[in-house]
Amino acid sequence: MTDIIGLQALEQALTALTTRVSSLREAKSAYPADPRSTLDAALAELDTARELLEASLRELRKTPKRSGERESGSQRELKLLRQVFRTFPVPVVVLDGSGVVRRISAETSQMLGSPAGYLIGRSFPLFVDVSRRAAFRSHLTAVQQGGQTATFQTRLAHQGRAHTVQLAITRLTMPGEPQEMIAIMILPLEAQVAGTSPGPVDRSDASMVLASARRQELLSRMTRLLLDEESLRQPVTVTRAARLLAAESADWVIADVVRDGVPKRACALGPSDKPVTQLVRLIEGMNPLTAPAIAHVLTGGSGVVHEMLEEDTLLGDVPGGPPLLRVMGAASVLIVPIGGENGVLGALTLVRLRDREPFSLADLGLMEEIGVHLGLALRARRSFQTRSQAADALRTSVVPRSLPNIPGFEAAAIYHAGSSPVGAEFYDVFPVQDGWGFALGGAAGKGEEAASVSAMVRNGLRVLSVWESDPGEALRKLNQALIAQRNGMFVMAVAGFVRSRKIRLASAGHHPAALLQPDGGVRFTAGGGVPLGIAPEAEMFDEELTLTSGQTLVFYSDGLVASQNELGESYGESRLADVLARCVTQSPAAVVKTLEEDRHAFSGGRVWDEIVILALRVV
Repeated sequence: MTDIIGLQALEQALTALTTRVSSLREAKSAYPADPRSTLDAALAELDTARELLEASLRELRKTPKRSGERESGSQRELKLLRQVFRTFPVPVVVLDGSGVVRRISAETSQMLGSPAGYLIGRSFPLFVDVSRRAAFRSHLTAVQQGGQTATFQTRLAHQGRAHTVQLAITRLTMPGEPQEMIAIMILPLEAQVAGTSPGPVDRSDASMVLASARRQELLSRMTRLLLDEESLRQPVTVTRAARLLAAESADWVIADVVRDGVPKRACALGPSDKPVTQLVRLIEGMNPLTAPAIAHVLTGGSGVVHEMLEEDTLLGDVPGGPPLLRVMGAASVLIVPIGGENGVLGALTLVRLRDREPFSLADLGLMEEIGVHLGLALRARRSFQTRSQAADALRTSVVPRSLPNIPGFEAAAIYHAGSSPVGAEFYDVFPVQDGWGFALGGAAGKGEEAASVSAMVRNGLRVLSVWESDPGEALRKLNQALIAQRNGMFVMAVAGFVRSRKIRLASAGHHPAALLQPDGGVRFTAGGGVPLGIAPEAEMFDEELTLTSGQTLVFYSDGLVASQNELGESYGESRLADVLARCVTQSPAAVVKTLEEDRHAFSGGRVWDEIVILALRVV
């Protein structure tokens, strides 16, 4: 068709073309196993559509301005062009010389899933598969310079819709445009749509509200994950956050953190349904600073979003190979900083492939908020770790790592921290002049201050035992030290020095020890006295025992006898005596285990205060 035709003939030709295209679509649906004949016919129709456009342009140039017309010729030409675009049954887009969309038909907008106004002004090559983008630009330039029509097969991707298409590219001279334009007719050969909803992306208010709700849900889930105790205790915060984002928002997630001022790769996660293990390992070994976009975010502290990739070098190159984004098959990239008070703590990089909806500014805002939350979680974890290490150090200062061997005795102990992360109860076994010493007790109160006072008493007993042969004298001097400090803390304690089979006991407000007899009897020592730190002249209860083979001495904290059941009843020393009566022939390890199991059953496993049990048996 080379002759100039009138508007009526053009409209008739368009109607006939529409009918034939509809028939081809029906044939493609009815006979999917024989696409070749349908494809050949469709390509022929593309030539027909191109000739119709050329004929319409000739008609526009030919039409003279008539006298008495109320509208100018250029206005009439624009109306005719709009009419052609409204009724054209094949997707058509018109580009300027730089490849920017200037006109777009309704068929094209529907295929790409966006209103025409959204796509006008955007660079058309960004919709082309990144692996074929350079070739497309070359074809575009060749058509501009040579004027010959070119055909080009590629994939177009936008808003989660990916199409394998045949493009017919031709040069076009448009009325009112100082430069020649490019017309591209698009024949979809195959379409893939993310999800199950065909057709254009729904941009209704309901859809926007739903998308906003999903983003809020993701933020809520991320917050719960970051506040989980495991995230605070273990170095898994960044990895767990990356896994959630990989499951909900991206095909690829790369996390980088700054350690000692140097960015390090924390993890890389790829699509779970693709064989990318080797590529994941490669990415994990790459230096974050070799990725220009990541380096920019780490130094600048602000996030970036590339809705459609114009360049595939944003994440650098595979060592000795092509750009990483090209190997990934990426179509959209988003990078946000992990926020810190004194600088960026790292960066999160999210990548979506060509069959998914690209990242938007709303996604950027959400991920920037997640980056702030992740930064807070990392700082909280470091603070928690520091406090945990301090708590471990304090706990070590009140509880020995292991019990030494005491000649002629067997010893065993058990300790439960209770509800406080830092315990105030202590026990110890240590050497003294010509024998061994032991101690058990605790400061009134909880937390670090109480634990430090207990540690002072425990270590003070060790030091004073070098000069003092009587545990009562050692406790009196510790009492004077506590009074001098005026910290308002007092300590209940019991100490004993063992020489041969004789034990010298001193009690400062502590529970009496239980003595198990081989015949099954259980009696309690004197105990009592005034806790350390209350009065300058402390009243100690002293007692000396001579033990025989098979006897067991059991010391315990207030946390044991004060344990309660669901009715509010206390465990008490009567129940303690009954349980110990069944353990008189058992080893110290068995005794402390039996007591703990019975207390656990009585209180339903609940532990409020610290529990310490120390057993010494004469062999």
